[in-house]
Amino acid sequence: MPLLRCRTGLGARLLLADGLGVEGCGFGAPATRVGEVVFTTAMTGYPESLTDPSYRGQILVETHPMVGNYGVPSRARRVYGIPLDYESDRIQVEGFVVAELPEPSHYASAMSLHEWLRGEGVPGIYRVDTRMLVERIREHGVIMGVLSVYPLDEEPPSWDELARVLSSSKSYDERLFALETSPREPITHSPPGRPRARVSMLDCGVKYGILRQLLHRGVEVTRYPCTAGADELLDGYDAVVLSNGPGNPALLRAQARVAAEVATSGKPVLAVCLGMQLLSLGLGARAYKLPYGHRGVNKPVVELGTGRCMVTTHNHGYAIDWDSLEGTGLEPWFRQPDDGTLEGVRSRDGLVLATQFHPEAGPGPWDSSWVFDLFVKMVAGRR
Repeated sequence: MPLLRCRTGLGARLLLADGLGVEGCGFGAPATRVGEVVFTTAMTGYPESLTDPSYRGQILVETHPMVGNYGVPSRARRVYGIPLDYESDRIQVEGFVVAELPEPSHYASAMSLHEWLRGEGVPGIYRVDTRMLVERIREHGVIMGVLSVYPLDEEPPSWDELARVLSSSKSYDERLFALETSPREPITHSPPGRPRARVSMLDCGVKYGILRQLLHRGVEVTRYPCTAGADELLDGYDAVVLSNGPGNPALLRAQARVAAEVATSGKPVLAVCLGMQLLSLGLGARAYKLPYGHRGVNKPVVELGTGRCMVTTHNHGYAIDWDSLEGTGLEPWFRQPDDGTLEGVRSRDGLVLATQFHPEAGPGPWDSSWVFDLFVKMVAGRR
């Protein structure tokens, strides 16, 4: 007779690379997945977080204790032909860790969180001490882990077996996740009516929120695979966008060179998250890995010069070294007041704008959505 009593009929085990094993109830799909274990401080917005391509390759821990209470919305809710409540067409995380999994109660819910993860083949674990896991990550840094979900009427995988799976897997920093989240061919999104501008995008895993913000401002966007060259991005377009995406920016050397080429082309450029890292690396700056990253929807940033503070959405595990900007042609634009992380840069001529945070939110506050207004005004004014 199983020791666990779980309404899903599933058990789960999470093993971290430092040897910590956590047992709980399972939800979603019976499966075993390996990923970098990270946490987010967002209280809401789990449909957006789970579908954010920047979480590819990671097992996500929610700090909020109750997750799933408003269910999962229908993909039929769309704007400009793009799902309104999702940041991509699939769940991107390797696994999901929550404290409690309540039944959903919301007018827009089309299914439960358990049903959604099960349908997409993603394992989850609940009834575990997420506060303990977050404290461990904050003290020791992000760490690789393996999550296994199994039927309670079957023998669970042994801890030794999970340790072998984990030890035989590549680390997060070694994998080119951006190639997995990038489109295979160009995709064009057009706004209603005549476009104010046409921009290309080096798409290494764009969040749909960025597309929605640009389309809302009348901009036509053509997304190119992240293997595209600078000529493809520049020819026939008014500006270039360098998207967000997952993984270690140091592995994307070709993309960094392309980013530098478009940044020095004389055309306006907007770079977000990974895009800012590729831009900075291509121009000669250095990147480093944060101990436990910035992930949440309540992160302050301060605009240098004005002193304005905004609450913003973050999802990045790497950052650009302030001291390495000299000689790049870039200057600091935003900083994170909690730990001093560089959160934005721009060129001295104002043609290149880059944020480490996410001005599109999705989920999160819209304090910084004016960054898109600034970019689109600059692009439209140069046509």
